[in-house]
Amino acid sequence: MDFFAHETAVIDAGCQIGEGTKIWHFSHIMPNCKIGKDCNIGQNVVISPEVILGNKVKVQNNVSIYTGVICEDEVFLGPSMVFTNITNPRSAIIRKDQYEKTLVKKGASIGANATIVCGNNIGEYSFIGAGSVVTKEVKPYALIVGNPGKQIGWMSEFGHRLNFNSNGIAVCPESKEEYIMEKNNVTKKIK
Repeated sequence: MDFFAHETAVIDAGCQIGEGTKIWHFSHIMPNCKIGKDCNIGQNVVISPEVILGNKVKVQNNVSIYTGVICEDEVFLGPSMVFTNITNPRSAIIRKDQYEKTLVKKGASIGANATIVCGNNIGEYSFIGAGSVVTKEVKPYALIVGNPGKQIGWMSEFGHRLNFNSNGIAVCPESKEEYIMEKNNVTKKIK
């Protein structure tokens, strides 16, 4: 085993777990999941069958990741946030053939207690504020807050809010990387 699993963790058959990954207390990794290298799966996490997590994904305590979710590399999932996978659930009606996909792109952060309604992809390096409810697609680098979630700005890859000048350029205060706004979308400017 090239990964660590606490003795109370349950890992079902058919899972692929990358080197250096840590799975903590009372977490359940269900059949046929793929978890990348150097991930951290917190306490009391449920990862449903066939979920895919990339490398260096951090899943905080009490998170539920349901079938249909794919998280690319370096995604952060805050404490008690949740994904859904059915738009119109009913207890008495089985809809396993209607699970919707949700793709969380590289470097995105989802805050504590946020809810991601299924079928809405989360753009790379976007930032979903704590308690937000995402009900539509999220653009790359977008800052989303509220219920329903609304975009209120843009974020850098380092997690700093970006302020654009009249030429459509912003500089991250920590990394000094420059970002450019083109057609109401942010792209990282190559130096």
